[in-house]
Amino acid sequence: MFATPAFAQTAGATAAGPDGFLAMIIQFAPLLLVFVVFYFLILRPQQKRARDQAATIGAVKKGDSVVTAGGVLGKVTKVEDAFVEVEIAPSIKIRVVKSTLADVTPLGSKPAND
Repeated sequence: MFATPAFAQTAGATAAGPDGFLAMIIQFAPLLLVFVVFYFLILRPQQKRARDQAATIGAVKKGDSVVTAGGVLGKVTKVEDAFVEVEIAPSIKIRVVKSTLADVTPLGSKPAND
């Protein structure tokens, strides 16, 4: 009769304590499962691809054929720390930022259709 609202709230919470926690875990389990699947199917392969791309760009050397992100094809003539000099036509050389290289083909490799 003289129970305060605070006492009434705590009495109900203690009665449903262990069952309430279990219900909360069951409710969040599908959401957690979606995040785990998302990580293994999307994030991990993307991170691996980015590491491989960075390693390929870091290993570029003189004589390699490259494709820039803008679609320019050429042959590397000079490599610096952050820039690469690419010959796109006889006696026409341009400097591009290393991080804009999209594909690197090593010297002496054969095309896919040969």
